[in-house]
Amino acid sequence: MMTFHSLDPDSVPMSLLLIADPSETNVRAYLRGARCVAVEDKGTTVGICVLNTIGDGALELFNIAVSPDMQGQGVGSALLRHVIDRCRSEGVRRIELGTGTFGYQLAFYQRLGFRVERVVRDFFLDHYDEPVMEMGIQHKDMLRLGLDLE
Repeated sequence: MMTFHSLDPDSVPMSLLLIADPSETNVRAYLRGARCVAVEDKGTTVGICVLNTIGDGALELFNIAVSPDMQGQGVGSALLRHVIDRCRSEGVRRIELGTGTFGYQLAFYQRLGFRVERVVRDFFLDHYDEPVMEMGIQHKDMLRLGLDLE
């Protein structure tokens, strides 16, 4: 049975976060002051979600990751639904995020109600030392997505 709980940013397993974001430097930067929600299965952390305040009543989802052996089993969807529900109950009015312009992540967020709002050209070229690759294609641009909770 999966359980959800808040986790101190200093306790988040870096190996899990690096699944979703290959830059440890970037991860450490957005962990400062972050809200972290973990999902556990049988006492083991199998998923993590990292959010940070970006404005009045708005949070940015910086990272959501699930252990490779638990992917494809609904863990990420359950975690994000839990986070959305928790944010809504806390009066958060909006969640924003950035993701690549293609890949399973885009469909994952759209299934949970996020909508594409704009493109940030060359984001992955400007902010990562190494190419960020998926399905043999290099990510270059970032899509900004948003979900209004009100």
